[in-house]
Amino acid sequence: MKLHGYFRSSAAYRVRIALNLKGLSTDHLPHHLRKGEQCAPAYLAINPQGLVPTLEDGTGAVLTQSLAIIEWLDETHPNPPLLPKDPLRRAKVRAFALAIACDIHPVQNLKVLARLRQLGVAEEKVTEWAAWANREGLSACETLVTGEAGPFCFGDKPSLADLCLIPQLGNARRFGVDVSAYPRLLEAEAAAREIKAFADAAPDKQADAE
Repeated sequence: MKLHGYFRSSAAYRVRIALNLKGLSTDHLPHHLRKGEQCAPAYLAINPQGLVPTLEDGTGAVLTQSLAIIEWLDETHPNPPLLPKDPLRRAKVRAFALAIACDIHPVQNLKVLARLRQLGVAEEKVTEWAAWANREGLSACETLVTGEAGPFCFGDKPSLADLCLIPQLGNARRFGVDVSAYPRLLEAEAAAREIKAFADAAPDKQADAE
């Protein structure tokens, strides 16, 4: 398999964690987002959105969108499972993951922040925007899991929810958010840090890290 990504991309980070948890090896092909390498014609031929990650499975199939990739990995390599078997629990995990992947991450990602700068928004205000998006979203996520048994978001094993949470907490810190306001989320993060699959997927461990 080949994973197209970027060391700082939180979406690619999610997929790296999933691959590591499943014990799957892959060739990592970096595309420097700040240099616009994701817009190169050769890459757009693979992923017309010009986004990372993209996974090539080795048989000619191409998968895009991190959550779709992770669910495919979970269905084709079911151990360890990243979604509960119980339909209600599975829906709760998905809802938490989507709260991050659809409602927090997109409004503070590189493309949106670049557009704000193009529109003449001052850099200080751009950072404030990104911090606001993280604070608002993570506050809701904290409430979603406050009553859930830990140490992970939904129990004693990592799930899709944790794969989305850990990269997003990293984003929040980069934008100056005081994450101490989210003790339940930090509990899940602390548990994840004890697992090699999470540690090895971290941005600073990637070959293209700056």
